[in-house]
Amino acid sequence: MLRRSLRYVDELSDAVKRRLSAALSARELLGYGLRDKLREGYTRADFRADLLASLVVGVVALPLSMALAIAVGMSPESGLYTAIIAGVTCALLGGTRFQVTGPTAAFVVVLVPIVQKFGPGGLFLAGAMAGVILLILGLARLGKLMEFVPHPVTSGFTMGIAVVIGALQLKDALGVTGLPSTDNTPDYLAALWAARAAIQPWDAGIAAVTVGLLLAIPRATTRVPAPLLALTAVAVGVAVLAHYAPDSWDFHAATIGSRFHYVVGGEQMPGVPPLPPHPIVPWAASDAAHPSGLHLDWHTLRELLPAAFAIAMLGAIESLLAAVVADGMAGTRHDPNSELIALGIANIVVPFFGGIAATGALARTATNIRAGARSPLSAAMHALFVLACTIALAPLVSYLPMAALAGLLIVVARNMSEARHFVRLVRIAPRHDVLVMLTCFGLTVAFDMVVSVTVGVLLAALLFMRRMAVLTTVAEPVDEQLAADVPAGVRLYRIAGPMFFGAAKSAMEQLAIVGDRHHTYILDMRAVPTMDATGLVALESVLDRLRRSKIKVIFAGLSPEVSDVLERAGIRREPGRIAYAPDIETAVSMSIIHTARLPTPHPA
Repeated sequence: MLRRSLRYVDELSDAVKRRLSAALSARELLGYGLRDKLREGYTRADFRADLLASLVVGVVALPLSMALAIAVGMSPESGLYTAIIAGVTCALLGGTRFQVTGPTAAFVVVLVPIVQKFGPGGLFLAGAMAGVILLILGLARLGKLMEFVPHPVTSGFTMGIAVVIGALQLKDALGVTGLPSTDNTPDYLAALWAARAAIQPWDAGIAAVTVGLLLAIPRATTRVPAPLLALTAVAVGVAVLAHYAPDSWDFHAATIGSRFHYVVGGEQMPGVPPLPPHPIVPWAASDAAHPSGLHLDWHTLRELLPAAFAIAMLGAIESLLAAVVADGMAGTRHDPNSELIALGIANIVVPFFGGIAATGALARTATNIRAGARSPLSAAMHALFVLACTIALAPLVSYLPMAALAGLLIVVARNMSEARHFVRLVRIAPRHDVLVMLTCFGLTVAFDMVVSVTVGVLLAALLFMRRMAVLTTVAEPVDEQLAADVPAGVRLYRIAGPMFFGAAKSAMEQLAIVGDRHHTYILDMRAVPTMDATGLVALESVLDRLRRSKIKVIFAGLSPEVSDVLERAGIRREPGRIAYAPDIETAVSMSIIHTARLPTPHPA
């Protein structure tokens, strides 16, 4: 039987290889990650390794996808459909070899306010709009720009996201219901505190046991994913207590089956539907608070645009960060633009099948690599495994306690927070970076991701420009030999640093001071890498003042970029006024010749 099964696997791997090779040779429709692996060759051993890795990742993704959808305010199947559609799409079209794409915890903070304000239709439509933005970023080859987001910004909002996710799970972990809807974390915590009398001890105990198991199991064994063992044990325990606990215990615990329902043939059934993803009209999706869905018009799109932009930026940052980590673990390289294009296509398609926003999942990607994956087919097969479980195991999913899923997300939030790294940065990082990080953290918790990232990037940019402005200097050189060669009446200045709007004015102030006994200025600009419009205007102002004082200016050692700026501004050679020298020695020689040609002043 085993030989027959292995022979079937080998035949299947050969068929997959032939189909993929045909697609590759046709129009290279596949992504960079899969094309790169196929060029190296895809063997039966590769297929077996991918298949086993996909089973491990699928076991991790199954409960996590449901828990994340519930945390957002959607039904569990939305998370499953996201893992299925986005998992296959990004695996086949993406720019990485091992990336696993699906719903992630980072999106919870962004998606919860959208669901509360616009309902499922708004969530699906915002996700599709984010997909369009990601697709444009990829087609414009802007994948490398994500590297310019400062580390203090990402650390700050990541820690803030972890705190918010953990806080949002307290409701289900404690069994509290009936809280007022709010997208503000402080207001939510205040409402939870006011409802503390409604805490259910059984739910709190289930959440505590789940967290304990999730933390203890990895220390005992890593062969079986901790979520599989922990959630299975807790679900079995809850089912046994529900049937056999004495009435005096008053045992009751909310489960997926008691919280969520679906309709088949006019009959309401508990849990998640045992059906594959099916096409829907995203903006027409409704819930109790939004029974008519959304009306698709320009006003709706304009209101959802900020949220869509936040989804796109967060998705791009998280996906490319996971790709970089995966490259470091596996020794591969990824194509950021191809990854953004695939992520954009996935997020455009997913809402039309009832899924939420998706991005690269760092924990699942790392699990995929550790499990022995060898190609993107592992991520694609993990999605097929989730699909099979959705259809076959839907009745069993109904027994999962809500408090257990909340406990799972609390552990996920703990892991993503990287609290030790955050505290270490607070201790050792420069004060301005600590300021940026704490600002992003506070704004994420108090407001939302849009405000946090916008203010964080702006603050980091302003502080960076302030530091660069200090580094841009104008001073006379201390080289005694060079100073001895400079004739009387000639001043030599060395300009160092970029001439941009943050530094140009202060740097040029020293040049504006004109001495009565000087007739020539030499500007050593070898250390000026770039000049913007503000720097150009400041320089022109100085040149105009020197011109009125009849002082000649010799530019020495201009870089091609700065030389081009001056050329386009019309600052050209002018006898007796402006000259250019390739180096400082030539400039000094030119000043000597100019000094010799000056008329000798007559004695009084």
